[in-house]
Amino acid sequence: MRDSKIELSRRAMIRQSVQATAWLALAANCAPLFAAAEKRRFRIGACDWSIGKMGDPAAFEVAKQIGLDGVQVSLGTAADDMRLRKPEVQKQYKDVAKEAGLEIASLAIGELNNIPYKSDPRTMQWVNDSIDVCKALGVRVVLLAFFGNDDLRDDRAGVDEVVRRLKALALKAERAGVILGIESWLSADQHLEILDRVGSKAVQVYYDVCNSNDRGYDIYAEIRKLGKRICEFHAKENGSLLGQGKVDFHKVRAALDDIGYHGWVQIEGAVPPGKPMLESYRANCKFMRGILA
Repeated sequence: MRDSKIELSRRAMIRQSVQATAWLALAANCAPLFAAAEKRRFRIGACDWSIGKMGDPAAFEVAKQIGLDGVQVSLGTAADDMRLRKPEVQKQYKDVAKEAGLEIASLAIGELNNIPYKSDPRTMQWVNDSIDVCKALGVRVVLLAFFGNDDLRDDRAGVDEVVRRLKALALKAERAGVILGIESWLSADQHLEILDRVGSKAVQVYYDVCNSNDRGYDIYAEIRKLGKRICEFHAKENGSLLGQGKVDFHKVRAALDDIGYHGWVQIEGAVPPGKPMLESYRANCKFMRGILA
């Protein structure tokens, strides 16, 4: 009877050992699924303005409901004097993000579309200060918008002035570990000309796949051409959910693999007419998680 119990005990130990080994193997094979956010190759966020919370810390609660990893936040507007420059507002954002268990993904100055960086003197201080804000928030990218009044197409004088201003800030950005990302209607070649003229790793391209596709550019070739000089991406469609519009996101993923991109992909737009934002963004998030898995 005693020998029988010993044998049963040995068998139980062997069975537990086999089960433990199997679980360890499964965990090793599925490591990306269990990895902390900072260990994942891709993180998915959304622009605060596209989820109806521009300049509002409540964007993080909405992002949590969607299932995102973080939020791209706005520096502010001319009307609120770029309020995120204030330390007390920065603390509020950090506290709210921490409470939601999400990250402040990156920064954006969308107001440049109305008050252009290429000509208005006020914007020089805004962009200068955005570097300090990035450092305070622990983020590495600030999007500089060049649409509307800040459009650089067929504006050689405007491009020259932007190059001059970016050159003046490049060293400060480099020392802070911050990247100034140009988002515009320009082609990859036109962007590369600006980057080469500035001559700093702190100035890169913020690539919006929808905008460039709408301009008729071969976005999959452009991503590969720009390569490591892309700092971040907007996953966007106009008037449809991601995956149901003009952009082939499977081909986008292949291009990201080819250039070795890792980092944030921010969802923008992609709400069909008449559809609720929250429902649409949950679908968009689920789609992008499948693409970037």
